[in-house]
Amino acid sequence: MRILSWNLHGLRDDVPTLARIVRDLDPDVMCVQEAPKFLRWRAKVAGLARECGLLYVTGGGTTGGTTLLANLRVDVERRAELALSRYRFGWPDRGVAAAVVRKSGARLAVASLHLPLPDTERLDHVRRGLAVLRAAGVEAMFAAGDMNERPSGTAWGHLEEQGLRDLGPGSGPTFPAAGPERRIDGAFATESVELVDYQVVDAPGVERASDHRPVLVSVRVPSA
Repeated sequence: MRILSWNLHGLRDDVPTLARIVRDLDPDVMCVQEAPKFLRWRAKVAGLARECGLLYVTGGGTTGGTTLLANLRVDVERRAELALSRYRFGWPDRGVAAAVVRKSGARLAVASLHLPLPDTERLDHVRRGLAVLRAAGVEAMFAAGDMNERPSGTAWGHLEEQGLRDLGPGSGPTFPAAGPERRIDGAFATESVELVDYQVVDAPGVERASDHRPVLVSVRVPSA
């Protein structure tokens, strides 16, 4: 499976270039952070999915912009989402979007994460997000997203302690998109998920499409 993770900066940048990059990368699943989440967010997320050649799976305004999209060649067996924090007026601020996807007999539980800026909240969010992922009852698990901290942070460490290893150590910085300096976006998986390839995408125009660079991961998942 090819899984793309990208913080889309609320679609405030060059959306046609963004959609072209996603189509060229042709992921099976896309873990999105900062998808549309306010007025008419459902229509906006559906429109984004169409432009990218994908389908909406779960998340969006209900999870503070954390969303999953998938290709038609992937079957979605189960969806789950949870708002992890809210603005003072009640609208979801951060959350997790998760699903069980199947391709060629292999099943994978996937989650898109977008951790908060305050370091006191990130560990709580990653713990609760991991609980949503585990609730699927699937041995092969994958999580990706904007961690808002470097690999030495507590959220990365907790995922490692819980059996989801960092798939891209030494893969290079992801933020800001124009001249990246910090690696704050990552992908993680359980031991049964075999890494095939990991790259921080440097496609033409990527610095115009968002303020983060996307991460594309190819994995081999054991058949059920």
